[in-house]
Amino acid sequence: MKTTHRTLNIAAALLFTLGAMALAYARIGLPPVVIVGGSGLVGLLLWRRTYLDVPVDPRLILPPFLLTVAGLEVHMAEEYLTSFGPAISRLFDASWTERSFLMVFAFVGPAIYSLTALGLFYRVPIAGFVACFIFVGPGLAELTHFIFPLIEPAILPDVSAPVSQAVSNGGFVADMPNYWIGASGRYYFSGLYTAVLPMLPGSWAIVRLLGAARRNRADAPVSEPLAA
Repeated sequence: MKTTHRTLNIAAALLFTLGAMALAYARIGLPPVVIVGGSGLVGLLLWRRTYLDVPVDPRLILPPFLLTVAGLEVHMAEEYLTSFGPAISRLFDASWTERSFLMVFAFVGPAIYSLTALGLFYRVPIAGFVACFIFVGPGLAELTHFIFPLIEPAILPDVSAPVSQAVSNGGFVADMPNYWIGASGRYYFSGLYTAVLPMLPGSWAIVRLLGAARRNRADAPVSEPLAA
């Protein structure tokens, strides 16, 4: 890949990550910024190592990508039914309403997934970044669901019933459930049961990408030194 083309792709990936972080901060608050930023950074490193310079065969990356997206959609159905956005709002005193959850994951998300799948089919470099971002973020980062039940909520932690009130940024969030194990006596958080569904194919995809990158480096021609 030419240096200019490579630089533009990296700049586009950085802008995507920074834009997602800014939108998450403006709409919700600081907690999702940490997850989005961390996923974007790790996804960027994975992409540069495995896909940017030599986009892999679609037959290698598309199956685990589509399985990750399918698992993610089922997972988000559980999150929607159990009020994931309001639960996060109560946990971190942030503003994540049901409406904003649906806008991101039910409407904008599927459009991005479809365009990414098309880009992977045609080996578009930036599509590889979005795929790596999804493998790391909605994929491996789902491990946080197993940590959330252990965190004491920032809003009325000892009240087990859902509460409706304004949060730290002034936004009003309705029906915020409390999944803290200390109040509910139950080890559960919204989305916990199906969290592994995107994690498994996402992990598989990362393994396949790293394996393909190793093979590409091993097959690369070794330049011989010029004769004196």
